Amino acid sequence: MNATTVTSTAVAIELQDVHKTYRSGPEPAHALRGISLALRTGSITAIVGQSGSGKSTLLNCAAGLELPSGGRVVVGGHDISQLSPDDLTRFRRDHIGFVFQAYNLIGHLSVLDNIELPAVLAGHRTDPAWLTHLVTEMGLGDLLHRLPAQLSGGQAQRVAIARALIARPTVVFADEPTGALDSRTGAAVLDLLSATARRLDQTVVIVTHDSRVAASAEQVLVLADGRVVDRMDAPTAEQVNERLLAVAR
Repeated sequence: MNATTVTSTAVAIELQDVHKTYRSGPEPAHALRGISLALRTGSITAIVGQSGSGKSTLLNCAAGLELPSGGRVVVGGHDISQLSPDDLTRFRRDHIGFVFQAYNLIGHLSVLDNIELPAVLAGHRTDPAWLTHLVTEMGLGDLLHRLPAQLSGGQAQRVAIARALIARPTVVFADEPTGALDSRTGAAVLDLLSATARRLDQTVVIVTHDSRVAASAEQVLVLADGRVVDRMDAPTAEQVNERLLAVAR
C-alpha cells in the first residue's frame, strides 16, 4: 500500500480544506465547502447540523467511502485521498470501522457471519473473547443464527455496530448509530462505543440528529451549508439544541 505518511499519528483524523461537489443536476451542489479540522487519537466527536448541512458527506469523505473534490483526508498519518481504489479498500478494512445508517448487512449471511465479516475479509481470526463481549453487550446472543430479514431495525443496528467493532479498528465512524434504537438501548450502545474507545484508544466520530447523543461526546462540531460553524467542548443537550436553533435562524 502506498499511503504517504504526512502527519503525526497523535492526530487520528485530519481534513485539509476538503471540498465535495456533486454535479448530477444542471447546477453543481456544494456539499462541503473547505472544511479543515483535526481530531486527536482517542477522542469522541459528534457532528450535528440541519438536514443537508453536509454531515453524512463529511463522514463518508473522512472514512474514505467518497473521495473529496478537493483537499486532503489524512487518517492515522496517511493521506488516504491519494490512494488507489484497491489500496483504499485495504486501508479501510484494516483501520476503519463504519456503522451505516441503513445497516448494510449481507442478506444471505447469518448475524454471526455478518459480525465476523470484516475480520474474515482481512484474513484475521476473530478473537473469541472479544466476539463474546460484543455479542453480550449488544444483546445478540439469541440472534446469532438469524438472517438480517428476520431482525427488527433495532436488532439490525446492533449487529451493524458489533460488525464495525469486531476487527478493533483504529477509527470508528457511525452514521446515526442510535437512530433505530429505543432510548435505553441507545444509551447502552453509546456506553459501549465510549468504553471500547477508551480500551482500544480508538477515535470515534458520530453523526447524529439527537442532541442527547451529541452531548455524550467529548466535543461537538456544528455544520451548516457544508462548513463547520461551531465547536463545543462537552456541551449539554440543551446547549446543542440552542446552537442548532441559532444556526437554523
